[in-house]
Amino acid sequence: MTTTDTAPQPSVLARTGSWILRALRVELGIYASIGRAVARRPALPPGASGHSYHRPVLTILIVFIVLSAVEIPVIDLIVHRWPLVRIPLLVLGIWGVTWMLGLLCAFLMRPHAVGPEGVRARNGLEIDVPLSWDDIASVEIARRVDEERSPRIADEDGLRTLSLRIADETNILIALERPTPIRLPGLPPKGGEHAVGAVRIWVDDPQAFMRAVARHI
Repeated sequence: MTTTDTAPQPSVLARTGSWILRALRVELGIYASIGRAVARRPALPPGASGHSYHRPVLTILIVFIVLSAVEIPVIDLIVHRWPLVRIPLLVLGIWGVTWMLGLLCAFLMRPHAVGPEGVRARNGLEIDVPLSWDDIASVEIARRVDEERSPRIADEDGLRTLSLRIADETNILIALERPTPIRLPGLPPKGGEHAVGAVRIWVDDPQAFMRAVARHI
């Protein structure tokens, strides 16, 4: 049982406040990711190697960015005569393109990390799960395809498992020595603190990931 299974449901005020703070953190993360991309400085702990996970969604992200960019001049041409409509739509369009670029940069600049302290399992803008070597029992290549909209945390072979899927797939299984608390963005039951016995992630190059693990584990 996770630490959130018996927790009282948060109030409407708590949920609203959490949503606002989370949205603010995401917005700041967008610009921080763009800044890291411009400076070519991935978010990696000292001595750690980065392992990408963006390959399955890269084409989709690029298509959305291109479509969003093309949409701006098209809409501007349509509403050019009405400044009160044109200006807000321009601002919204530019913000949308910036947001999509920031999301792409987050995938590129926040890779999984393997280093002296352990593994940091990441996904996009928000999720960053640190796992120390003392907590890790084993790491193996184990590809798995889940159904769409599968829960992020579920029981699997008797273990509470966190799955950080990319396009519904994972290919690395990290088994933990004991139920280990991890924190997800948002409020319970889907967010907050959970105790998990395994973590599944997707890595673009699982062999390189395993070589990095072998150097440290």
